[in-house]
Amino acid sequence: MSNANRVAVVTGGASGIGRAMARYFVDQQYGHVAVLDVNAASGAEVVTELTAASKSAGSATAVRFLECDVGSWASQAAAFRKVFDGCGGRIDVVMANAGISEGGESSLVAEAMSADTDAEPSEPSMRTLNVNLVGTMFTVKLATHYMKKNAPSTSAHGAPPTRGNIVCTASNAGLYPFPVAPVYAASKSGVIGLVRAMALPLERASIQIHGLAPAVLETNIAPSKDLFAKMIMTPMSTLTKGVDEILRGKEPSGGLAEIHGDKVTFRQPQEYVDADSKQNLENFWNLGYA
Repeated sequence: MSNANRVAVVTGGASGIGRAMARYFVDQQYGHVAVLDVNAASGAEVVTELTAASKSAGSATAVRFLECDVGSWASQAAAFRKVFDGCGGRIDVVMANAGISEGGESSLVAEAMSADTDAEPSEPSMRTLNVNLVGTMFTVKLATHYMKKNAPSTSAHGAPPTRGNIVCTASNAGLYPFPVAPVYAASKSGVIGLVRAMALPLERASIQIHGLAPAVLETNIAPSKDLFAKMIMTPMSTLTKGVDEILRGKEPSGGLAEIHGDKVTFRQPQEYVDADSKQNLENFWNLGYA
């Protein structure tokens, strides 16, 4: 299928990684690119920027913005329905990208480090978990629903026939210990687990799912831009390269692309500790319940 007939949806697409992803689809001359984000002002800027880029390249990508809180099922469901109805009755690629940090010091870390043993504990905020993990679950379910309506198409790059591609943004904080922000780390570990667990069920529907695990890229997720001055940065171009490799079918569904420096490294799942563990997990899948 020509890219001119494809529809891409990017959650959290008004800034940072999502904005770069949206630009990638414009550069690839997709027919429609839908940017979903809570920030309406930035969303309008993205539409203006990407529409101008499309025209400058001599293409005709239709870029639209929909205000959407990914942590709300009703908000996401309404946005996806609008995209589907307004873009020719199809959705081909969904980037489940929206995410937030813990906004500075984690309350879990603060409790562990505090010398005060008398104060009553405060309830930790679950907003990071709800946006990063629950929101991604919502996105995957909605993407699956609409992609199942597509007829399978064969990739020119030798990948299996597919009805669509889902790519979820995790983080290398989901691969390595990240003690400064444990709720964020847990949310991104969850996204990795979700991608790997959904690969087989989605394979039956001819839908591909992959994950991205970026190192430190300059985005607005950090509480302060000063933080980046102390870090070894990965360029956004490496992230775009990873997305391109995924969509060109260079890695089987369920793959996780770690984005670091100028490299894209596809990480394999952890090896089974023994044959019994492998057999039990395969038995769960064959039985169809757990």
